[in-house]
Amino acid sequence: MKNFLKYSLWLAGVVVAIAMAGIVYIAATFNPNDYKNQIIKLVKNKHHRNLKLDGDIKLVFFPSIGADIGKVSLSEFQSDETFIYIDGAHISLALLPLLSKHVVVDDISINGLKAALVKFKNGKTNIDDLLGKNENSEEKTPLEFDIATVRVKDSNLTYLDESTGTQYKLKDFNLNTGRIANGIPGKIDFAAAIQSSKPKLDIATQMKAKLTFDLKKQLFQMDGLELQAKGAALDISNLAVLANGNISANFDTHEFSTKKLIVTATGLQGKNNFDVKLDAPALNLVQNNFTGDKLTLNAKLDSALGNIVASLALSDLTGNPQSFKSSALTLELDMKQPEQAFKIKLGSPVIGNVEQQLLNLSNLTLAINVRGDKLPNKSVNSEMKGNIQIDGNHQSVQTNLVGGLLQSQVKAKVAVSNFQDPVIRFDIDIDQFDADLYLPKETAGVANKSTPAEQSFDLAGLKKLNLEGGLRIGALKIANVKLSQVRLDVKAQNGLITISPLSTNLYQGSMNGSLKLNAQATPHIAINQNLSGINIAPLLKDAANFDTLEGKGNVAFNLTAQGNTMSALKKALNGSMSLSLTDGAAKGINIAKTLRDAQGILSMNGTTTQTQTINKAEKTDFSELKASFKINNGVARNDDLLLKSPLLRLTGNGDINIGNDTINYLTNATLAKTLKGQGGKDIVGGVTLPIRFSGPFNNLKYTLDFGTIVSDVVKQKIEAKKEGIKTKLQDQLQDKLRGLFK
Repeated sequence: MKNFLKYSLWLAGVVVAIAMAGIVYIAATFNPNDYKNQIIKLVKNKHHRNLKLDGDIKLVFFPSIGADIGKVSLSEFQSDETFIYIDGAHISLALLPLLSKHVVVDDISINGLKAALVKFKNGKTNIDDLLGKNENSEEKTPLEFDIATVRVKDSNLTYLDESTGTQYKLKDFNLNTGRIANGIPGKIDFAAAIQSSKPKLDIATQMKAKLTFDLKKQLFQMDGLELQAKGAALDISNLAVLANGNISANFDTHEFSTKKLIVTATGLQGKNNFDVKLDAPALNLVQNNFTGDKLTLNAKLDSALGNIVASLALSDLTGNPQSFKSSALTLELDMKQPEQAFKIKLGSPVIGNVEQQLLNLSNLTLAINVRGDKLPNKSVNSEMKGNIQIDGNHQSVQTNLVGGLLQSQVKAKVAVSNFQDPVIRFDIDIDQFDADLYLPKETAGVANKSTPAEQSFDLAGLKKLNLEGGLRIGALKIANVKLSQVRLDVKAQNGLITISPLSTNLYQGSMNGSLKLNAQATPHIAINQNLSGINIAPLLKDAANFDTLEGKGNVAFNLTAQGNTMSALKKALNGSMSLSLTDGAAKGINIAKTLRDAQGILSMNGTTTQTQTINKAEKTDFSELKASFKINNGVARNDDLLLKSPLLRLTGNGDINIGNDTINYLTNATLAKTLKGQGGKDIVGGVTLPIRFSGPFNNLKYTLDFGTIVSDVVKQKIEAKKEGIKTKLQDQLQDKLRGLFK
């Protein structure tokens, strides 16, 4: 046994010696460069491509079998244009494992690789002829291999799609790996610059990971992935992307999964800085079905709108390439602006269909908080519930919401279609709303401060507005006017806006009518309204701080105007208006008192007129007031004023210049003859006093014309004397007649 082992070892030594001797002989006598022309000719005949071998081919036999190749290039199919070029390459193999079809590669090194892959317009590529056809359909046992290391240095790859004009370039491509073998983890270190003009890309990338694969099971796994990318993409500059996590794929069972995947991105889009982070703890794709734990997307944006912080989360995500659903979608949005801040929180289960572009938020909760010094109590909170359906194929959105919005309770149905030119339909019911809380507050004027130039109306947004719907408000306050049971139906299309009906209850009465606006060119407004049973005093006070008229009754107006500013609209006002009030008063003057005081004026020689300023403490009561106006270019003309009271009758005519805020109006006031003053019968009873109102609205004056009173009083005295003489003569004549018949 001992001798057998001895002779066996001796025999093995002899075999090794012979083998080494054979290798040395081959290395000494074989020169692969002698076969260059044959190799070139073989490639030309078989593949119709030109192969150039400009460098020497060197064989290495110890300690492993390998070869060093110099400069090599291969042309395009049936062309002299270069397809691939290598500045140099080296490969070495372990010898003995080859005998059992096991490839053990000590080293693969490629330097200065340049290649261009082209996809032609007909769908073919410039490497189709190199791929060849697999004539044996039987499954072959995959060749096992084991690579100690791979190095690719200073290489460039190009891909061109002629049908779309898309071109990608992989520049400065460098790759270093550890061991690459079935079931053995190996390190990968990759770096390259990716460039494209369509789409616009210029990104430098680096990737590190630990790769494990099993070719028999078609299993690939990357652990500890670190991917970095910096540069520009599309319209984003200063882009920086970082991805970390674990990725696995099984191509045999069509399974794909990620674990602890975190992706962050920062960049600049225009003037907007953004910072985005995606956190996916676990995401699995099996066949066509995927599942995921809670996916979170956090984003920060610094833009012209303000500083925005957003967070989007999807829980229990399941689905397939056609559809998906999540038990809870949560969106939180925090936006800060110079004068106010918004917080919005949205939550709902979500169902989507990618193929049909459908998204359904079936149980939506929307909470809004707004903070700002100009807001009521410096804070506004709202919470609404409902549902939203989005149909991308038909470009439509359906919304149904109920709950608190601002300080109101709202029921709203809104539908939007055609996203390019939106068509909006709505039906909204609001219990109450105080618009004045959110309108700009008027500030007291500063002395010697110049009046700012009047701004023109900007109605450009109305030209494309396509809207139709109804709005109902239980109680509304706007511009200090208090309304109830407001109803308006709106229709807007191509710059033509119609509100009809426009109805409401206000100040113990009601209003009903319509309003039309044409914003296609210079704004044109038409308003037709009838106010019935209105208490006029609080309406005028609230609407215009105009405290000159009291009474209850009806007001009707049918007006049109055209202009780019408020002053232009006032000066272009045309139409008609009528007024009918009862049991009221006109403030500013007490006409009955003024007429009684006229007795003292009459004794003053030469005094026939007197001008006074309106005094709101004085008023003229009436039982009936009627007037109608014809309005032309901002001037309202009246010729039928009639004011009645038990002691007074007043008529008048004149102009109210709405465009210039001035009045020129003459009234004639007549006291009843039965009027009694202090000490007996009033001498001005039955006479007429002309009163002329004139001046601007904010400094109105009136002038009393006593000359007419003097003339009327003289006529009354003459008539009284005539009546006295006539009565005396009649009495004397009767006495004489009675004497004749005695």
